[in-house]
Amino acid sequence: MGGGANNYSEIGHTDEVEKTADVDYDELLSSAGEFGRYQIFLFFTTFPFYVFGAFTYFSQVFITETSPNHWCMIPELQNLTILERRNLAIPPDSESPFGYSRCMQYEANWSEVISAGVTSNKTWNTVPCQHGWEFNNTEFAYPTIGSEMGWVCEQNSNQATAQSIFFVGSIAGGIIVGWVADRFGRIPAAVFSNLVGAIAGTATVFVNNFIQFSICRFFMGMAYDNCMMMTYLLLLEYVAPKYRTKFSNLSFAAFFCMGAVSLPWISLACGHWQKVALATSLPMLLSLLAPFIIPESPRWLLSKGRTDETVKKVLDIARVNKKVIPQSLIDGFKYTTLNTRTVPGNMMDMLKRPLLRRVYICICLEFFITMLIFDSLVRTIGQLQFDFYVSFTVISLTEFPSLFVLSFLLDYTGRKLMMITVLTFCTIFCFLIPFVGGGLASVLCAVAARFTMNMACNVVMQWAAEVLPTPIRGSGTSIGHTCGNIGTVIAPFIAYLDIYKPWLPMVIVACIAASGALISLALPETAQRDIPQTFEDAEELIMSQGFFDLPCSKPNRDENNKNQYAGNFELS
Repeated sequence: MGGGANNYSEIGHTDEVEKTADVDYDELLSSAGEFGRYQIFLFFTTFPFYVFGAFTYFSQVFITETSPNHWCMIPELQNLTILERRNLAIPPDSESPFGYSRCMQYEANWSEVISAGVTSNKTWNTVPCQHGWEFNNTEFAYPTIGSEMGWVCEQNSNQATAQSIFFVGSIAGGIIVGWVADRFGRIPAAVFSNLVGAIAGTATVFVNNFIQFSICRFFMGMAYDNCMMMTYLLLLEYVAPKYRTKFSNLSFAAFFCMGAVSLPWISLACGHWQKVALATSLPMLLSLLAPFIIPESPRWLLSKGRTDETVKKVLDIARVNKKVIPQSLIDGFKYTTLNTRTVPGNMMDMLKRPLLRRVYICICLEFFITMLIFDSLVRTIGQLQFDFYVSFTVISLTEFPSLFVLSFLLDYTGRKLMMITVLTFCTIFCFLIPFVGGGLASVLCAVAARFTMNMACNVVMQWAAEVLPTPIRGSGTSIGHTCGNIGTVIAPFIAYLDIYKPWLPMVIVACIAASGALISLALPETAQRDIPQTFEDAEELIMSQGFFDLPCSKPNRDENNKNQYAGNFELS
């Protein structure tokens, strides 16, 4: 390869060299087939990782959730019917939505009460539950760790605390897994994060108290998001710009949605929280097969100066897609790479560049805003008075149509216009939720807001991957997702504000959505543009466009490439 570079220097600027010298990775990748068997194969290999991502994110709901309809257990009264023992042992409570206390019981010698045939006595003293709780199993069909360990009444914050610890773990995971992705590759990072999730989820089965459960949730949080994001990045780096948006969003829409929609019914089939934990964590061990099935990212190899390996990967794509890449194009790519190679950088190098630093801060803010709104809306829609499993399924189904639409519109509207549009609509719907009179109207506004936020979350995810240069793409996107996780930690506190004013949480969320739309104006458009390979490429991308540039007003890069190299090789 070095000899080839010297030959180019000795030849000088001949017509052939000038014809093939300026060949970047996207042009070489396009010549191997923009949409063929290889890309379709990679598309379907992401399926298990998106399912693992859905399981990791939502499984705690089905492991810890308890029915709000519960009352004190009285062991001596178990031979009575539920209605009889509630009327006898549980004091009424006008403030409870069920008409009786969920945390107090009458104090009495129940053996004597039964012997005396007493059916009611409202003058007995009341005390907190002495022997645990009974739950209405028609609302939540199987025992959870929350119901078995009594995480209700004075311990009703345990679920929320464990979820917060989960997201603290995701912050640590974002930093560690992102570093692994940039240092050792996308595949090792994907395997590592899924392996951590499999071990932590399996260990959950053996916990005996809240502290042990929280430790397991911390490590499960390290796997969250990263268990699917690494393969998302890899797919993005293997696909030519023309099909990048459709591939990345359709895979998320179909596979993540399938994982979320199937989870309630997998949980019902398991019938116990320990089986749910095993069913949602053990399959993650399949990621150990990834190095034998999924190829490493050529872009990452190129960022490490491994040009020959990069070319070999692209030739493998061409072979599977039944394309032939002319040697002149390969020589031109090697020549360009050898003469433009820069020293790979890290996050600190990026932060020293004012232009990239400003854009990256805006990206992190967008992650924070979108995930905060998304989690707030999940909590709002979760209050629907429907069957728990059915309502969760219906809510999760909004993922597919929203991202399907996004897949075919995003390249035409561009990232910036789409983000501004969906966040503006989200602002309107969130503001309307508390003021349209409740009932079906509020539900429809909440569902519409969730629909727009599904789109916004995926726009910022793809936007970040496209604006960051390859040496820091893994760590940069992971830190961005970490900022989003901080938003999910804050979201419960916003929802809590309804104790002061019922309309306050959604008005705050609407204002946050509006601020996200404004921040979008400061980000560069990346639709139909090459992913930056170096810091210099990223800065050039930012500086080469106007404030309101739209992709429809720019010439298609792929068409230019086709015209430029039509005489050298055959394109699909």
